[in-house]
Amino acid sequence: MNNDSRRLTRAIRLALGGALGLASGLATLPTLAQTATDQSKELETVYVTGSRIARSSDFENPAPVVTFSQEDIAKSGYNNLQQLLEEQPFVGNGTFSTRGNNQDSTANGAASVSLRGLGADATLVLVNGRRVALSSFAESITTNFVDINTIPVAAIERLDVLKDGASALYGADAVAGVVNVILRKDFDGFEVSGSAGAADGYDEYNASAIWGVNGENSNVTLILDYFKNSTLGNKERGSLGTADQTKRGGEDFRSSRGFPGRFIVTNATTTATRIDPACPPDRTAGQTCVYDYGPWNLLIPESERTGMMLLGNHDFGGVEFFTEIAMQHNTSIAQGAPTPLDESAGLTVPITNPGNPYPDATSISIGRFRTVDAGPRQWSIQTDNLRGVFGLRGKLLDRWDWEVAAQRARSESEQTGNRSQGWVRTDYLQQEINAGRYNPFGGTFNPQSVIDAITTSLVRQGTSNLTAYDAQISGELFDLPAGKVAMATGLEYRDESIKDVPDEQFQRGLIFGTEAVSAQASRDSWSAFVEFSVPVLETLEVNVAARYDDYSDFGNTTNPKISARWAPIESLAFRASWGTGFRAPSLAQIGLGPSQESQFFVDTFGCADNPAYCAATDYNITFAGNPDLEAEESEKFNVGAAWKPNDMWQFSVDYWDIKQDKKIDEVNFGYLFNQFCNVQTSDVCVRGTPLPGDTLGPLQSVNSSFINIGEQSTNGVDVSAYFRNTVMGGELFVGLDYSRMLEVKKRELSSDGTSFVTRDLTGEYEYPEDRFVLTGDWGFDVWGVRATLNYTGSFEDTPDIDFDGVLDFDTNRSRTVGSFTTLNLQGRYTGFEGLTIALGIDNAFDESPPFAIGDGDTDLYGYVSGTHDPRGQFIYGKVTYRF
Repeated sequence: MNNDSRRLTRAIRLALGGALGLASGLATLPTLAQTATDQSKELETVYVTGSRIARSSDFENPAPVVTFSQEDIAKSGYNNLQQLLEEQPFVGNGTFSTRGNNQDSTANGAASVSLRGLGADATLVLVNGRRVALSSFAESITTNFVDINTIPVAAIERLDVLKDGASALYGADAVAGVVNVILRKDFDGFEVSGSAGAADGYDEYNASAIWGVNGENSNVTLILDYFKNSTLGNKERGSLGTADQTKRGGEDFRSSRGFPGRFIVTNATTTATRIDPACPPDRTAGQTCVYDYGPWNLLIPESERTGMMLLGNHDFGGVEFFTEIAMQHNTSIAQGAPTPLDESAGLTVPITNPGNPYPDATSISIGRFRTVDAGPRQWSIQTDNLRGVFGLRGKLLDRWDWEVAAQRARSESEQTGNRSQGWVRTDYLQQEINAGRYNPFGGTFNPQSVIDAITTSLVRQGTSNLTAYDAQISGELFDLPAGKVAMATGLEYRDESIKDVPDEQFQRGLIFGTEAVSAQASRDSWSAFVEFSVPVLETLEVNVAARYDDYSDFGNTTNPKISARWAPIESLAFRASWGTGFRAPSLAQIGLGPSQESQFFVDTFGCADNPAYCAATDYNITFAGNPDLEAEESEKFNVGAAWKPNDMWQFSVDYWDIKQDKKIDEVNFGYLFNQFCNVQTSDVCVRGTPLPGDTLGPLQSVNSSFINIGEQSTNGVDVSAYFRNTVMGGELFVGLDYSRMLEVKKRELSSDGTSFVTRDLTGEYEYPEDRFVLTGDWGFDVWGVRATLNYTGSFEDTPDIDFDGVLDFDTNRSRTVGSFTTLNLQGRYTGFEGLTIALGIDNAFDESPPFAIGDGDTDLYGYVSGTHDPRGQFIYGKVTYRF
């Protein structure tokens, strides 16, 4: 082993030891086109996402920004941002939603977006250009994110998506881009809206009200929003309701923690793993009785969201006071199969137990078993968000706009489970077994009085806080022959903290089978930025920006950006940009306590000792944070062109390239398994006591952590084409937005831990190369129709083809997960004064998601939950009335 390999291995061991010790185009139209935009309307000077300098419109922005107006969102038919954004071609791997949430998820009831497939923590979400509090519950244990479910659609004036890195302007997390939600303001009047929709076995409801009043120097706008959806279970979608997908050509991911179970039985001559004799033949796998947990899980959990926003401003003679106050209360549920138990629970059964099927036994221990008679494990989740912004703005010397503001935001989440929701305590269970009242044999359903005695109540509490202050000023510096030089500069300060506290019963090891999370961390930071817009020629504008950030934990960083816009003729414009960016280690990655997730793989070392260990089994991976993590660094490049030959046609094309270094990642699981799981005694790989004659005991868990070890790069092309004209007396719009992912590569540690390997993810699992949205809208005076075709391309299945814990998609070719195309239709009528009626159908042909074997982790039911929507055909109606 060379010196680099030794240093690499030593770094990994130190990280683990520390963890264990802690215990398109410049004029790009929106994907949902602004079909009702009055093109003759005089352009106002506004602040656009991607620049701190005021401009006439997104057309003048040298960065690629897609804008969705309030009308666009209404025409989409979607009732929340998650539904709208996940369909867009520039969104990819890492986007998640309430879809697929179950009791093993770590951010139940929440949703976020991942631009360019770089992860939710590489996409910055802003509200009116300012950060908001993170979700107190991290996704996938360590991904801190902004829950976009906390932003009511009724409150949105427009949605800007900057498809370009922007750390030079906005700081951390703006690696892949920025989603900026602009709230409605200066509303005058009263508007109410209601909608209802249904799919097979599922329904949604939404209602909102907006009231606003304009005074001579002030405005107050009040927005109320309510959303509710029902539960859609796995079993309500036929083949998606089982973990045994062998009939469709997939894997059997049924659990080894069965009902009936398997036991470790000692008699006068041997100690061996023995299956419960009552196990049905169709569930018998050697000495294991497998269990299908699939029917218990939820495709979409029930949720309810109630929000209120109060927006106001008042002009005190040249100085304007403004405020944003938002309150949101969300509730949701999560559900998983009954409690799974294994050897690490240490449960024993007296041979005098009335149900004992082993008459020759001298002692019995529970190996793999599931308390099905206690019912499924269920969580009730509620989240309360409160945000207040107070500020002043005005003009200085009639040429400088200034603004100062203070913000306080808080997100509190509570996840509870009571005795009727299937939460079994192992010490209570042992007491009832010892007393002979609980019979674990034969698939017995024990009396309710016994179930009441073995179950408990649980609570998980999370809190996220944000305190921020900012001041900025922008305006014109001086004149050049080609125009005015403009500048924007400002200061920002943030104090953030997050706490995720599991129930103490988890910490005492009394609750099994659920991913437990524990985290606590805080940091403060301050930053300064400056941006210049320089008209070099009448046809050429150059923007230069830089930002300095200083964090209390990992240190400081400076990130520049330069961009240019060149319009040699009025109908043609070119743009290019280059910049660096960073992502600070998430508070969860730094402050994570011992937390667990599960992963299916084969214990190949144990299998060589005992055939009972040869099946793919859901093992626990225990993570802990690393306070010595450094920030991830990134570099991005974008070049594009937009052509508008006439008022009917418009085209744009963009090439983008993003590279990330010092990528924070889990220590390669394959490396941990190969290095540490081939021995009985290890601090990394935890095994139970070996059976007589065996060298290795049953694998119980693998300890892991996080280090700055990876690199990731991605590039691709965005193409947009739009046509707008009057056809047969109506305004016809046709728009195409297409993204082609050319390359996604990830450099990470090899399985043997001695070198790095670069894996090409292009077209691999959850990384389709092609995505597009084709939109058509034909509107007349009082009615209109709309059609939207959503396409997600194909990609390879099973990143770990043999499910041994080592990714092998780069050396083995798997089957292909087919493309997925859905058609959405909508009709609208505005013939009554102040009233708009819309009827629509999403997924009009009721297309089912394409079959997938899955990844052995989150996708176990025959489809890819992060990419494809299993809801099916959804029919809805919406009515809006403005007084």
